[in-house]
Amino acid sequence: MSLLPRITDLETYHRVYQESICHPELFWDGIAKTFTWKKPYSKILNWSFKNPSITWFEDGTLNITENCIDRHLPERADQPALLFEPNEPFSSPRKYTYRELHQAVQNMAQVLLNMGVTKGDRICLYMGMVPELAISVLACARIGAVHSVIFGGFSAQSVADRINDAQAKFVITQDAAYRGSKCIPLKSILDEALTTCRQVKHVLVLRHCNHAVNFEQPRDIWMDEALQQAGFCEVAAVEMFAEDPLFILYTSGSTGKPKGVVHTTAGYMIWAQYTFEQVFQYRQHELHFCTADLGWITGHSYVLYGPLLSGGTTLMFEGIPTYPDAGRFWDIIDKYEVNIFYTAPTAIRSLMAQGLEPLKNKNLNSLRVIGTVGEPINEEAWQWYKQHIGKFKCPLVDTWWQTETGGILISNLAGVTPEQPSWATFPLPGVQPLLVDEMGRELHEPNTPEGWVKGHLCMRAPWPGIMRSTYGDHERFKQHYFSQYPGLYFTGDGAFRDKLGRYRITGRVDDVLNVSGHRLGTAELENAINRHPAVIESAVVGYPHEIKGSGICAFVICNNSELPRPQIQLEINQTLQTHIGSIAKADRIYLVSGLPKTRSGKIMRRILRKIVHSETETLGDVSTLLDPGVVPHILEVIRNSD
Repeated sequence: MSLLPRITDLETYHRVYQESICHPELFWDGIAKTFTWKKPYSKILNWSFKNPSITWFEDGTLNITENCIDRHLPERADQPALLFEPNEPFSSPRKYTYRELHQAVQNMAQVLLNMGVTKGDRICLYMGMVPELAISVLACARIGAVHSVIFGGFSAQSVADRINDAQAKFVITQDAAYRGSKCIPLKSILDEALTTCRQVKHVLVLRHCNHAVNFEQPRDIWMDEALQQAGFCEVAAVEMFAEDPLFILYTSGSTGKPKGVVHTTAGYMIWAQYTFEQVFQYRQHELHFCTADLGWITGHSYVLYGPLLSGGTTLMFEGIPTYPDAGRFWDIIDKYEVNIFYTAPTAIRSLMAQGLEPLKNKNLNSLRVIGTVGEPINEEAWQWYKQHIGKFKCPLVDTWWQTETGGILISNLAGVTPEQPSWATFPLPGVQPLLVDEMGRELHEPNTPEGWVKGHLCMRAPWPGIMRSTYGDHERFKQHYFSQYPGLYFTGDGAFRDKLGRYRITGRVDDVLNVSGHRLGTAELENAINRHPAVIESAVVGYPHEIKGSGICAFVICNNSELPRPQIQLEINQTLQTHIGSIAKADRIYLVSGLPKTRSGKIMRRILRKIVHSETETLGDVSTLLDPGVVPHILEVIRNSD
């Protein structure tokens, strides 16, 4: 038995929550003891947010793969652990039982050992959503290597930045990846990236699309040949300390350089299983379908680790929701009789825009729980999802969390605590949120016409899944998360809280945009735009987008180029895709002669945000700008562009 004690009603939630806040060490000790440890821990928690240092169970040892796979073998060896639905509906799906997954992970682990991988080495994985990605991630964890998955939509420059920052000596990739009607040449993109990654010793390559690739021996190794050479192996799970790094996952920051978020072994493991079971109210033998890519934290926690830690069955999908038609998700749900479906508001809004035709003749009766992740969901999309997908019978969990949190922090629990459209509602046990004003003063009294409290969302204490550092730069960890409001963890998000203590997340309050669930730093976008030879300077802000949540709006100063405006705009987007990836496309590009700056040269993005939000009556006093005339000029450019 690997399932944890479950909260079953609202009264129990409030009691358990109070226990977790008043006696956190006692509470988490009770949860942690249900896992498999190689050496028991004697210390539970040691932390400070002042000079940030957080440890959970630090002297205990374990291996997460024993908890994901080995401990389930006596009862679930023949139960499906991992199902794979390929990009093409007519292609053959694949299934791994827990016994088969156990063997596949050991075989892959031996391949990595044969390549010279040792405990503590960083391995970057640049792949599509195929079973070999999940197996490789688990193989890394089994031998104590630190995995760092890079989303398959990133450009060569973005890939190189992540490989170099992680100082990775090994990379796992595939010839190419299917994504709807496209075939993404991952190996070719990686080859370009590796021209600036001289430390990489070996690249393990999966043959998946029969796509022609450049093969550089002895650096490059075919995965199938390496697995054949390794044969059927027994690879013992390496003993890891609780605070040994498990993975690094890069996320955009408010500066141009992506942050390598470091998650450690035991705390992340416990948080992934606990939140998976509580939020979705997971039951044994249920099938869980999370549509996220493993390149993002949602894929780590709720495609891979959470379901497997719980002894569940998880479904990986290689394709996209609109290929070959907009009914693909619903076909998959019916084909596999999916019980739990977890996707992003962006996907819901895009499918909503297709109308109800794609839902014709779709059953969806297997669904018990539906959920959203990645960004706040608007009420219209919530209602559509609840009615047409959940048929008013499925609880809808609206989950809020971040790469940095490891798992869900605030959410209703399916069928247990009340749901409310567009509200994440209550914090999970162990999570202590608070709202502060811009000066860091805690807000208690309502300050909105609705009688809610509005402020910046912070946390006053750690939970097991909190990130421990940014890789190679602990000072950046301190400055980004703990310096603005000393003694608190600042999420970067704004929120409302009602009189019942329920939270509604309003989105980023820093210079990070949430575009289709992907976090993109404005500085990162501006740095890419500025690489175009015709661009002198740029400023990027977000604006509400009916499908993506946030759209990208760029104000660009160009030199005296003779290129026509449409051509420059096209090339700017090409530049963005070259240096960041296909997810970074500016929806609006305005060519302007100047930007609103202070006399010290700081760009006033606040003014640009108000302009794109059509809040021109509240721009404030612009007379103190270095050149106040740029504001009417920008307004004129926008009017002429509409």
